[in-house]
Amino acid sequence: MNTTCINKNLIAERFTRAIPTYSREASVQQHIAVKMTALLRRHNPFLSPRIIEFGCGTGIYSRLLATHIRPQTLWLNDLCSEMESCCADLLNEQIHFLPGDAEQICWPEKADIFTSCSALQWFESPERFFQQCSENLTAKGLLAFTTFGEENLWQIRRLTHQGLAYQPLKQLIEWLSEEYTILEAKEEQITLPFHSGVEVLQHLKQTGVTGLPTSDAPIWTPQRLRTFCADYQALYPKQSGHLGLTYHPIYLIAQKKSS
Repeated sequence: MNTTCINKNLIAERFTRAIPTYSREASVQQHIAVKMTALLRRHNPFLSPRIIEFGCGTGIYSRLLATHIRPQTLWLNDLCSEMESCCADLLNEQIHFLPGDAEQICWPEKADIFTSCSALQWFESPERFFQQCSENLTAKGLLAFTTFGEENLWQIRRLTHQGLAYQPLKQLIEWLSEEYTILEAKEEQITLPFHSGVEVLQHLKQTGVTGLPTSDAPIWTPQRLRTFCADYQALYPKQSGHLGLTYHPIYLIAQKKSS
């Protein structure tokens, strides 16, 4: 299975194309954002924190942060500059948009909380990014994020022989442990029902979450599409009349250790 290369330009293009349909189709990401907000509220020690969110997308999680965490300042970062228009209703003197690759840009200020939902799996070096966050966090600051584990979209990965190099929860904790104290570490699996393989592919396209990180993704000729649908149904037979597509979210909240 090819899990080595990530083409960030291609990722940005896919998510930009999915802007009109993302909020409607991204039910799993909405569930994750609500759950992450609840966990962050439980562990947040700051009355009015300075927050930087990386990978804000269309602002599903951003709106929850603004409403329930009530930050002093909130920077919304995304690889796709087009996401600024999606978050325009949020932007004001306290909430700002910051375009660019989160692994490359300079953060505008120290933060009490670095946070994200459903973005870290697209990073080239999560381990190095955790270090960068630690360097830019205030004392006892939090790194709170969700990503996806090894079983994410496993049906697609087994049929296409391509996919992201999803990291297990144990590996993420190991990378974090030198700089952070782990406050929360959870994972779950969510399986969405579909009537056909075509519906599965449409869902992935409309969320931008193809799970295929390179330009070597399959070209969907009519014959390839027919084969994919037949194989999907043969390998993963319907349960209760539906085909399943599995998501494997991971939730982590870590606090920066004292110097």
